Amino acid sequence: MRLSTAHTYDAGIDNLQRRQLELAEQQMQMTSGKRVNRASDDPTAAARAERAMALEARSVASQRAVEASRNAMQTGESALGDATELLQQARETLVAAGNGSYSDSERSSLVQALRGIRNQLFAVANRSDGSGGFVFGGQGSSAPPFVERPLPEGVAFVGTAGQTVVASGEALPVTLDGEAAWLQARTGNGVFETQATTQGGSAWIDAGNVGDPAAVSGNPYSLSFSVDAAGVATYTVLQDGLPTALTNVAYQSGTAIEIDGLSFKITGQPADGDQFDVVPSEASLNVFKMLDRAAIALETLGLNGGQVTQAVTLGLRDIDASLGRLQSQRALAGEALNRIDGVEDRLAAVKLGAKVERSSAEDLDMVEAISKFQQQQTGYEAALKSYSMVQRLSLFQYINP
Repeated sequence: MRLSTAHTYDAGIDNLQRRQLELAEQQMQMTSGKRVNRASDDPTAAARAERAMALEARSVASQRAVEASRNAMQTGESALGDATELLQQARETLVAAGNGSYSDSERSSLVQALRGIRNQLFAVANRSDGSGGFVFGGQGSSAPPFVERPLPEGVAFVGTAGQTVVASGEALPVTLDGEAAWLQARTGNGVFETQATTQGGSAWIDAGNVGDPAAVSGNPYSLSFSVDAAGVATYTVLQDGLPTALTNVAYQSGTAIEIDGLSFKITGQPADGDQFDVVPSEASLNVFKMLDRAAIALETLGLNGGQVTQAVTLGLRDIDASLGRLQSQRALAGEALNRIDGVEDRLAAVKLGAKVERSSAEDLDMVEAISKFQQQQTGYEAALKSYSMVQRLSLFQYINP
C-alpha cells in the first residue's frame, strides 16, 4: 500500500491534535477534581450526581426548618421554666398570707406582691419568639395572644388553639398552644372541685380526695348547714338537687365526709345557712383568674380565721394544679427538643449519604488521574517526535543534502 507524504503529514497532525485534546481534558479534570464536568462526560454519572445534589438541597432546607423549631422550643421551654418559678413564688406568698396573726394591712401587702407576680406571668404568656411571632401564639397570631378584659372574664386567649408546625419531612412545632398551657388546667383535685359558696362562719372545706374511683358518679353535690339555737350543727348533702342518705347528719369538725367514692373534710364552726359545693372537675382553670380570685378573697377586710384559711387552701390547690399543667407543657417542649435532635441526626445522615453519592458519581480518583496524565503526556511527546521525523521524510532532503 502506498502512502503519500501529504497523508502522512495529515495523520500526524490529527494524532497530535487528538492527544493534545485528551491531555487538556485530563488536565481540566485534575484542576477541578471532578471526573464529570459536563453531562456529556458521563450522562449516567451526571444524572446520579444531579439526584444527589437535589437530595442534599432538600436536606439543607429541612435543616433550616429544624433550627427554627429548635429555637422556638428552647424559647418556649425557658418561658415555661420562668412561669414555674413565678408560680412557686406565688405559692410561698399565699402560704405567708395564711398567717392567722396578720392584720388586714399586712395581708394587703402580700396581696400586692401576688398581683405583681400575676402581672409577670401575663408578660411571660405574651413573650415574643424573636421572629415577629409569639411563643404561645398557637396556630399563629400577629398580636399578643393574651388580652386583659374586665372581671369576671379576666385574661382571655385571642389566638387560635393548637400549634404551628414547620414544613419539613417531619412535623415539628414552632409555637406552643397558649390556651392549653395557661387556661386548661383541671380544676379542683383533678376529679372534683370543692367550693365555699356561702361562708358566714369559720368553717372551711379542704381540696378532698378520691377514696373509691369506681364509685365516683360525676354528679354535683351541695352541702348545707343548719345550726340551732344551742349551736348544734347538722348538714345535709344533695346530689344534683336531690336528697341523699346524708340528711341532717350531726357535724363534727375535721371528720371526713364520704359520698360516692369522694372524701373531703370541713373544719371549723359553720354558721346557719353556710353552703359548700362539690362539682366535677373541668379542664378550665385559668392561671390568671385563679390568682385574681385568690387576691380578691384575701384583700377583703374583716375576714375571720376560717375564711382566710379557706382562701389560702383553695388558692394553693389551684396553684398546684396550674403548676402541674405548666410542667406537663414544659415536658412536651422537652420531648419536642429530643425529637428535633433525632430529626437533625437523620437529616445529617441523609445529607452525608447524598454527598457520598455525588462524590462517587463525579469526583476524580486523583492518583489514577495523575498516572493517566503522565501516560498521555508521554504519548504526546512521542507523537511530537514521530511527527518531527515524518517531516524530514522528503525527497528534497536527499536531492539537496
